[in-house]
Amino acid sequence: MAAKEIRTRFAPSPTGYMHIGNLRTALYTYLIAKHEDGKFILRIEDTDQERYVEDALAVIYKTLEMTGLKHDEGPDIGGPVGPYVQSERKGLYLDYAKKLVEKGEAYYCFCSKERLDMLKTNSETLKRPFKYDKHCLHLSKEEIEEKLNAGVPYVIRQNNPTDGSTTFDDVIYGRISVDNSELDDMILIKSDGYPTYNFANVVDDHLMGITHVVRGNEYLSSAPKYNRLYEAFDWDVPTYVHCPPIMKDAHSKLSKRNGDASFQDLIEKGYLKEAVLNYIALLGWNPEGTNEILSLQDMIKLFDYTHINKSPAVFDPVKLKWMNGEYVRKLSLDEFHSLALPYYKGVITKENIDLKKISELIQTRIEIFSDIPEMVDFFNELPDYDIEMYTHKKMKTNPEVSLESLTKSLPVIENIEDWNLESIENTIMNYIKDLGVKNGIVLWPLRTALSGKKFTPGGAFEIADLIGKEESIKRIKIGIEKLQK
Repeated sequence: MAAKEIRTRFAPSPTGYMHIGNLRTALYTYLIAKHEDGKFILRIEDTDQERYVEDALAVIYKTLEMTGLKHDEGPDIGGPVGPYVQSERKGLYLDYAKKLVEKGEAYYCFCSKERLDMLKTNSETLKRPFKYDKHCLHLSKEEIEEKLNAGVPYVIRQNNPTDGSTTFDDVIYGRISVDNSELDDMILIKSDGYPTYNFANVVDDHLMGITHVVRGNEYLSSAPKYNRLYEAFDWDVPTYVHCPPIMKDAHSKLSKRNGDASFQDLIEKGYLKEAVLNYIALLGWNPEGTNEILSLQDMIKLFDYTHINKSPAVFDPVKLKWMNGEYVRKLSLDEFHSLALPYYKGVITKENIDLKKISELIQTRIEIFSDIPEMVDFFNELPDYDIEMYTHKKMKTNPEVSLESLTKSLPVIENIEDWNLESIENTIMNYIKDLGVKNGIVLWPLRTALSGKKFTPGGAFEIADLIGKEESIKRIKIGIEKLQK
């Protein structure tokens, strides 16, 4: 007998940005399917119409395309078990809910908002979690028919038992049992005719043949209610993979509401999509061995969902920056230069500066592309700086030593005829040799005068070559004037 095809689904709600937890769910879902040559399905869960955000669907498609998480079936490409948008499947959920009503596993509830509010107030007063009191479960068939015919608004609720327990298995958390007395009779069909998220995804997962369900561990408490639905329909229960949360720190979850970055934010900040995806994969899962730099193909080969950690993962911006730097260094110079160009614009406006040479200098020195403007702005214009920058203990320089050094170096630099990197370096190094002093005595003051910065990509020779002879002489003279005051 052939093994059952692995089918997983990523089922986001179109409510805005793609947060990091969402993207990790998509990635793990994709990897589970692809590791076994299975199918990865995209389904849009838009039953909560109040939270629908215009253009959110475009964000979902764009993020999956950018990260290479290519779906095999979905709203845009179709497939054998569509439609893949829940609002387009609206009609079928009510039929399935009615089947549960016939089996006694669900019931019509006609309670008014006022009555429900009163129950909630009572629960709060008693400091108990709100739980519906099954009031409408006891309505007779005639009473239900009468209310339905009269057009009284209703919802359909799941009929959970009040004694015994429900047990389910999770790949990460193991076997979990919950007392049925804790289970609320959750709503399956809302008064607007739309299914709740909880009901729709159970029905859709079954009809779409989903074998593995990946979601956050905040859904662990709902899993018993899902299981009871599968069992009520006599359907196979999928394999549950509940992932631990991604934390900002020891106390708070990563959250856009708290100003934490979404995937789009990270890309706009200058992170490479491959690095972000690689880092997110390691938030809860570790491959065997020490190599952490993994392509998507590497992840497909190595991913084992049974090795996902139980403990929360902490999002570490420092580690992400390091990893991004590793990816930046792996780029070809042409790839790097193409990605760096937008960051040069606005800070380097002089046309005579060779931007490709700047790319050669900075590629190994940056971790994220948004570091570039502050790193290269001095090529365009000398910033105002303090003369204390000329003091460097290791180089044995201070303002007095620097003034003498710059004053003596200026005519040497003015006499360089063929202005290029090799000529500048040879002339100044020969001059230092003739002086019989340590390199730093001449080079530190020179670099400071040319850049006005403590840290620069490249040294004095590279900076002088890039900004040109006239600008170099002008900046050295400014340095001398500063030091003479």
